[in-house]
Amino acid sequence: MIGEKRWDVKHLDEIVEKMVDTVQHSKDEIFHIGEQSRQEQDHLLRELEEVKRLTVQAIEEADRLETEARKARRRLSEVSQNFSSHSEQDIREAYEAAHELHMKLAMVREREKQLRLRRDELERRLAGLVQIIERADHLVGQITVVLNYLNSDFRQVSELVEGAKQKQAFGLKIIEAQEEERRRLSREIHDGPAQLLAHVLLRSDLVEKVIKERGTEAAVTEIRDFRKMVHSALSEVRRIIYDLRPMALDDLGLVPTLKKYLQTTEEYNKGVHISFVHIGEEIRLPSRMEAAVFRLVQESVQNALKHAEARHIDVKMEVTCRYLLVSIKDDGKGFDPSVKKENAFGLIGMRERVELLDGTLTIRSKPGSGTTVFIRVPLDRLAADMTKEERKR
Repeated sequence: MIGEKRWDVKHLDEIVEKMVDTVQHSKDEIFHIGEQSRQEQDHLLRELEEVKRLTVQAIEEADRLETEARKARRRLSEVSQNFSSHSEQDIREAYEAAHELHMKLAMVREREKQLRLRRDELERRLAGLVQIIERADHLVGQITVVLNYLNSDFRQVSELVEGAKQKQAFGLKIIEAQEEERRRLSREIHDGPAQLLAHVLLRSDLVEKVIKERGTEAAVTEIRDFRKMVHSALSEVRRIIYDLRPMALDDLGLVPTLKKYLQTTEEYNKGVHISFVHIGEEIRLPSRMEAAVFRLVQESVQNALKHAEARHIDVKMEVTCRYLLVSIKDDGKGFDPSVKKENAFGLIGMRERVELLDGTLTIRSKPGSGTTVFIRVPLDRLAADMTKEERKR
């Protein structure tokens, strides 16, 4: 049964691989159609400009010939009415001149008519090409979303859903982590801001004594030291608050906060290069989504630094009309995702966060080839859940 199950999974992977290749081929074909349409559009636009120019020339020439033809007809009428005072040669010349101008005018009018028909035909063809190009671009965008979906969700068909026992263990681990986090915060506040504030209180008493005993100049020196201690206490408090939840996340949004976090992380880890690319409109998302995505990126980056010993990390985020897509790629040691590690609660926690957002998490990695984490979160339902305050941001 085990061997049969593995064969089924492998067969499914092969089917998905063929599906991805077919969709990719279709995307290339549609892109090719769009490019051919653009080239034809450029050609027709140039021809249309030339036809318009020739049409204007034909109209001007027809107007000129119309004026000359009227004069020739008047001349012919005058000669015909005064037949006795004009020779046969004058009558013949007047008739031939009027006839020649009439023929030229008819030819120019016919050319003008053909040019107008050609102009109208070109404009209709251009309108059709515009529709083809827009449709092709739209389809390429949709197929790109489909490919992202296939690549991020179905490539790992063999990945099994965690069992109830693992879920229970994860729940217990969350409780332990919460208690440990409370102890850590308690120690940090006690050893950091609390100690500094206690010193500040003592130094404030000392400043008062220095003013009385040693004068104003010595008191100013004490006040400078006093100010430095207050600044250090404030920095410690801000660092602890940032670890709990970056305030910039609420004020500025996900993209600026990620940029700042990744820049700071790069500065703290010498020799490590971290890049961040954002594609699409920079919009505000529901607060819980922004917090969850920030923590997911944070966890992925920290895993790459601590466990994979990566030197290059590339973070990419794309906002489409329906999804938020995030990828975190590193050049670290990598691992085998099919091997289930005990107490791998970091990855389990990441999956839990994504599932709470109705999203998906896919991890591609192998030993020696780095790791790529794909996150896809739907935007439609979550956007509808945004509060009025969030929409105003």
